[in-house]
Parts: sequence; C-alpha cells; structure tokens
Amino acid sequence: MRRPVLIAVAVVVTIVAVVFTFQRKLVYFPSPGPVPSAEEVLPGGRDVRLVTADGLLLDGWHFELPDATATVVVFPGNGGNRAGRVSLARELTSRGLSVLLFDYRGYGDNPGKPSEEGLTFDARAALDLIDGPVVYFGESLGAAVAAELATFRAPKGMVLRSPFTSLAAVGSHHYPWLPVKMLLQDKFPVVERVSAVEVPTVVLLGTKDSVVPPAQSREVATAARAKLVEIAGADHNDEVLVSGPQVIDAVLSVS
Repeated sequence: MRRPVLIAVAVVVTIVAVVFTFQRKLVYFPSPGPVPSAEEVLPGGRDVRLVTADGLLLDGWHFELPDATATVVVFPGNGGNRAGRVSLARELTSRGLSVLLFDYRGYGDNPGKPSEEGLTFDARAALDLIDGPVVYFGESLGAAVAAELATFRAPKGMVLRSPFTSLAAVGSHHYPWLPVKMLLQDKFPVVERVSAVEVPTVVLLGTKDSVVPPAQSREVATAARAKLVEIAGADHNDEVLVSGPQVIDAVLSVS
C-alpha cells in the first residue's frame, strides 16, 4: 500500500506546485492589441498615456465632455481589453458623462504582467489623469480594483458589477479541491475594503451568474451599504450587464 500512497501524494504535490507557479494565468486573461485609436471608436475621443508609480506607460482612451458632471473611470474585469467596453462608454457619454477607458498592465499591448499590486498602481495612475468629480465603475475583478482605490481616494459614487467577496472565495467556488486561500498571492479582499468606504454605491448582479456566485455579490452589497440591483436571468458576460439600461441607470444615480 505504501507505493500507491506515495504516488498519490506526489501527484497532489505536483498539481499544487504547478497551480501555485502559474496561478496568475488562471486569474488574468488579457487580450493583446493592437486596439484602434479613441477617435476611431467614438467621435471626440483622445488617446491618453498613464504613468504608473513603478514606471510603466499604459494606454487608454478619454472621452471628455465639457459640461459633464463627473468622469466615469472604468475598471475592467480580468478578460479582454478596453475595446470590449466601448458600448458602455457610448451609452454613458450619450447621457452627458465623461468616460476614461484604460487597460491594465499586460492588456491591450500594454507592458508588464498583471498582479494585485500592479493593478493598484494602474488604477491610481488612471485617477491622476482626471480633474474634477469621478465615479468608479468596476466589473468583476475590476470591482475589487475600484474598492481598493476608494480606500485611497473616495469617489463621488461607485458602481460594482458582479463583485466577489474576495479572490480566495471565488477561487474556492471554482476549485473546491484546492487549498486556494493558502496558494493565492493576490487577495483582493473586497468585503473588507468596501466596509471601510462611505460613498453612494450600487451593486449589480445577474441572477444566473456562472462566474461570481450571486450570493457573494449580495454580501458585498450588504458590506458596502449599497443599493442592490438584480438582473433576472443574466449571466456574467451578458450584454445587459456590460452596458444595459440597469447598468447605465446605476451609474447615473451616483453621478
């Protein structure tokens, strides 16, 4: 019996070691560029350059309106690049709000590799570009980035779409057979952070979300003392959760 047990232990240890080494490839799914210019995707847009505290130069798009009451800074989820958020920018600018879309390090032809610390630097660099009131819009992983930034500088309002309670919690949901909390290098403790923030907040979720359990988003809403908007039948990446009317109304309500 000793040999099979040793083999089983060796297999488990190997799997855990591989997951630990390559864990960020299970968290971040960047789409490379190239991406078009801001003017190509929306009239009046301009290309901007973010400078992070650790010396990276990141690209973004600024859709600035002269009479806007606020600028919505969009913190994307873990996949794609800013081109996938154009419909959101289009809807928000049509309602009189300026919008900043940018890509994290490693996304959309930007240099660097994503990590929790790196995305924190990226978010703060994005904020440095904006004068005047801001609204944070964070989707999924981006909700965690927005929540951290709110502890650094409170926005006028905040919308968190499909937030998880922590990266460990959502990771354990998908990989219950792994000691996720022990392995994770990036934590993203959303509930802890939103509990420390006092700003008008809306949490949106899809009741059929297959990526972030709706119960976790509800827990974030409770911790943030937020208005909760549930979109019946919506899954994580459905268009209604990207730029649908409930999303736009939520942003308008805190701007």
